[in-house]
Amino acid sequence: LSGLTLSVSCLQPNCFGYPLSIFFIVINEFCERFSYYGMRAVLVLYFKYFLQWDDNLSTAIYHTFVALCYLTPILGALIADSWLGKFKTIVSLSIVYTIGQAVMSVSSINDLTDHNRDGLPDNVSLHIGLSMVGLILIALGTGGIKPCVSAFGGDQFEDDQEKQRSRFFSIFYLSINAGSLISTIITPILRAQECGIHSKQRCYPLAFGVPAALMAVSLVVFIVGSRMYKKVQPQGNIMIQVAKCIGFAIKNRFRHRSKEFPKREHWLDWASEKYDKRLIAQTKMVLKVLFLYIPLPMFWALFDQQGSRWTLQATTMDGDFGAFPIQPDQMQTVNPILIIVMVPVVDAVIYPLIKKCKINFTPLRRITVGMFLASLAFVAAALVQVQIDKTLPVFPAAGQSQIKIINLGTDGATVQFEPQLQNVTVTSMASTNYMTFETSGLQSLKITSGNNTTTEVIQLPGGNRHTLEIKNTATGIFSELLFDNVTSKPEEGNNLIRFINNSPDAANVTMGGTSFGTLTSLSATDYSLFSGGRKDNITVIRNSVACSVTSKSLGFGSAYTIVINECSGKILDVTYSEDIPPNTVHMAWQIPQYFILTCAEVVFSVTGLEFSYSQAPSNMKAVLQAGWLLTVAVGNIIVLIVAGASKLSEQWAEYVLFAALLLAVCIIFAIMAYFYTYVDPNEIEAQFEEEKKEVKKDQDFYEKEAEADSQM
Repeated sequence: LSGLTLSVSCLQPNCFGYPLSIFFIVINEFCERFSYYGMRAVLVLYFKYFLQWDDNLSTAIYHTFVALCYLTPILGALIADSWLGKFKTIVSLSIVYTIGQAVMSVSSINDLTDHNRDGLPDNVSLHIGLSMVGLILIALGTGGIKPCVSAFGGDQFEDDQEKQRSRFFSIFYLSINAGSLISTIITPILRAQECGIHSKQRCYPLAFGVPAALMAVSLVVFIVGSRMYKKVQPQGNIMIQVAKCIGFAIKNRFRHRSKEFPKREHWLDWASEKYDKRLIAQTKMVLKVLFLYIPLPMFWALFDQQGSRWTLQATTMDGDFGAFPIQPDQMQTVNPILIIVMVPVVDAVIYPLIKKCKINFTPLRRITVGMFLASLAFVAAALVQVQIDKTLPVFPAAGQSQIKIINLGTDGATVQFEPQLQNVTVTSMASTNYMTFETSGLQSLKITSGNNTTTEVIQLPGGNRHTLEIKNTATGIFSELLFDNVTSKPEEGNNLIRFINNSPDAANVTMGGTSFGTLTSLSATDYSLFSGGRKDNITVIRNSVACSVTSKSLGFGSAYTIVINECSGKILDVTYSEDIPPNTVHMAWQIPQYFILTCAEVVFSVTGLEFSYSQAPSNMKAVLQAGWLLTVAVGNIIVLIVAGASKLSEQWAEYVLFAALLLAVCIIFAIMAYFYTYVDPNEIEAQFEEEKKEVKKDQDFYEKEAEADSQM
């Protein structure tokens, strides 16, 4: 009976004191944020590895997209307040949003243009075109509904439900972080899977497809609750009125620029001929806050690089966290996890402690500290990058060649690089590191092993790596110079593996699910790509007899030549030769920079919104929200400008440049904040209300006097 009573009560317009409609809105927001952050988490890697763009172009397009997502909210607010209303705007732009996500998923299907089935798209331009169309639609959708959904949720409450409305916004913010956190964990896992019809590739269609499905669910859930919503009709946008007021003041001031017209206290007072004093006073308060916003975009220029530069940095690091490997794009989850933990800690512990120490930690001082911490986070990122750069292999330049030696025999060997360049001794079943030579000066190799000597004349193309395979046999010295065809470290934490058959019999080689085919004695395979952090089973079949061994952990971003020796029963004997060392700087070293940046976000972003709302009139909150979102958009545009203009070849230097720029801006903001005078908008508005009442009293008095005079 109690269960039935609960069920019936929830069918009413209110459930547990809340309008039932807000539950649909919260679920809608969770699904939409899952869709957006899930897609965005893998976006920069999609650009780099699927569309084959370099780091700079991938970063540029990523930040252009994010900037567009924060410019379009102004358009969404105008459409909602001046034309369609919030409900119709959310539905219309959600349809655009869903189509955009679906187009992104289709654009990432490799088999769409892979007609020759080589695993690479034959018409990259088509994939790029579809991707750009999809991203533009997503930017219009997510940006357009951003200012509408939270405000639409607030509209569902009655005037006497202030407590419930406040709690709703807390739940709403929690749903945003929950959607962000879960999607940033899941979509990188989906991306790391292999899928495809003709060839198996990273599964970007699934990584984009699941967010597209969640966006469709978000739209359906929102429409299902349609009959329960309180839908406020559009009443005009205050931003338009503010813009018109500012425009008229500038135009009127320009018209009366002659010295014969007396100056006015504030340039906005030139709008008093057309607009009432209250709107002018409110606009002054808003412009005062917007002026303080001018330095803020630099913070967002650093903050939003979590999804671009920092994710690309993670691709060159070791993601082995023991029981499970971490994908580079999953490191972004550190931010929402820390946000959920730190917001209550800072509010309940840190701020009260500062207050007890009698430090006047004003909102503007908090914002200044946030900017300083973000600058510090990029110094930490630069230090990590320096350590990464130390571990990266050096590849030959255009006029150089690199050679390493693998001795497959039981005798030691000596190789003389002629003419008299270098003399190298290699012990039995061992290998050297790569040695660099000027290609034009290297003419031949003199190889000595046991009692045998041979000379091999070589002519190398330059700019490449080679492996010299040697073995002293009963018939003389066997030697072969292999072309490695590797000019860069494997990306995305993958590993490159190849095999050499060091046995007299032909062998069929399989590693994991990849077949390398049949190798004749002393022949080598080409490199094949394997996911990093795995241990795979190596199986060899010789003369119909199989033997196997589990490979050692090959780390992330490595390249190995695995030499297949004889079998001992069913156990295969193999020797590993490291061609490219695995990533050795662990991804955990990124946690300090994420922690510092999250601290910066807590004291900057949360405080910034709180300060803005406290300094703005009640009917001007939307103007400041648009201004705040605009700072995020401009911040992402700054990334494009600075990264494009700096031309720095070292990534650590770019991190230091951004840190220095933000530190300089932080000092400028601190000076601006020092001269700022806090105001109480409610007090100012109350004065206008009093003046309005006085004017009304005077009007009533004169009307009564006039009426009395007319009756006499």
